[in-house]
Amino acid sequence: MFQPKNRINTRATYKLSKDGTVQVYNETWSCGKRAYIEGTAFKADPKSDEAKFKVRFYEPPFLPIFPIVGDYWVLYLDDDYQYALIGQLSRKYLWSNILDEEIYDQLVERAKIEEYDVTKLKKTTQTDPPPKSKNGPVDTKGIWWIKSIFGK
Repeated sequence: MFQPKNRINTRATYKLSKDGTVQVYNETWSCGKRAYIEGTAFKADPKSDEAKFKVRFYEPPFLPIFPIVGDYWVLYLDDDYQYALIGQLSRKYLWSNILDEEIYDQLVERAKIEEYDVTKLKKTTQTDPPPKSKNGPVDTKGIWWIKSIFGK
């Protein structure tokens, strides 16, 4: 819902801050332009050992005035931190960073165990090699964000 239907090369980059929050940088390419949004993730319950975060983005990206906060739960993370399965309380959204089909299938099975409707999963095309981050024309008007509201 939050990305254009014709997206490619979608990725997320994370950077741990000194204060314990995580800087989140999500980007995708649509119609030859790079669209991105930045946010901050923080522990949902600072006293808990669970990998449950809240992520705050400001909308719309071209005029960041409305804070949007969502759940970001790490459902699975491999021992080498190479791939992860991310979901949320409502089980409406699910993300993974996997290109390998065998590992992807394993994560889909894990998502089923967590009671996610995996029939709605959509893979994003990834080019080889992917475009370098911050290269190319940028969607400075936020048109992709407006279209995503209407499921376009």
